[in-house]
Amino acid sequence: MKNIYLLGECMVELMTAPAQTEQAPSSAPKDLKQSFAGDVFNTAVYLKRLFKDTQVNMVTAVGNDQFSDDMVSFFEAEHLGTDFVFRSEDKIPGLYAIQLDEHGERSFTYWRNNSAARTIMSFINDDTISTLSEGDIFFFSGISLGVVLPEDREKFWCFISKLKVAGVKIAFDLNYRHQLWASKQEAREQFSIAFKAADILLPGVDDFAAIFELDTVEAIIDYFNQYEYQELIIKNGEQNVYCLSQTASDKKQDIVDVTPVEHVVDTTSAGDSFNGGYLGARMAGHSISQSVELANQVAGFVIQHKGAIVDKSAFSSRFN
Repeated sequence: MKNIYLLGECMVELMTAPAQTEQAPSSAPKDLKQSFAGDVFNTAVYLKRLFKDTQVNMVTAVGNDQFSDDMVSFFEAEHLGTDFVFRSEDKIPGLYAIQLDEHGERSFTYWRNNSAARTIMSFINDDTISTLSEGDIFFFSGISLGVVLPEDREKFWCFISKLKVAGVKIAFDLNYRHQLWASKQEAREQFSIAFKAADILLPGVDDFAAIFELDTVEAIIDYFNQYEYQELIIKNGEQNVYCLSQTASDKKQDIVDVTPVEHVVDTTSAGDSFNGGYLGARMAGHSISQSVELANQVAGFVIQHKGAIVDKSAFSSRFN
């Protein structure tokens, strides 16, 4: 059985519930629906739903409060491995609220300074590394990296290096959130280390433009010529996906078009669900282009539904 570990932060999600009455003034208090989400967690959920025979494991930290208990129960309900979901004695899960505009584009408000996930490296020891070194892929994102406490980053990169030496493939999605960084320069430096470590890179053009000020696929490809990746999958919004792969003796490039979605409801988990579909398909032995085709289908379906995690029955009716 293939085995993937995903390190990141799952948060308490608050989203405005459907309006109870059309007459309520815009300034009136709003009902909120509570759920759980986070970029790496979202990826884990969709990967597991699509490829049930793959062992999918969360690596994170939560607290000892009721939200944490419910969060771990949610992990288990999605059949995610929780052996490396650690419990902090004095921290709690982070929280965010999400607002959507009429085009389904989202904006966020975060409360995560006291998040248990920020202390994840305090739980990583030699025994943990030994077990994770038996996995096939280790996935993290720019958000995962931004959440790690600055004083723990050296330990984090040592951890990643040990996994890589053990033969684990490292997968990384840029996923830039400026709120997590002291400056763009700090983020660029950390992302550059991630690019050096990663075997599989899954950047989006929008994120790359925001942090590196490169807004074309061609410029991004040129930028990555300095790195020794195995797979570079550039998500170019609703247009296409550029797929580059390289070995010691061969380089390949392909372009997979994206079928436009007419009615976009919520883009919250577009890239996350894409990542889940892509990584799962690659682990299942699909070609790069086949994996991207599936990932596009998954992302296109997910953005037609509200919330980061689509209802399980609705998702299963489409993909199982």
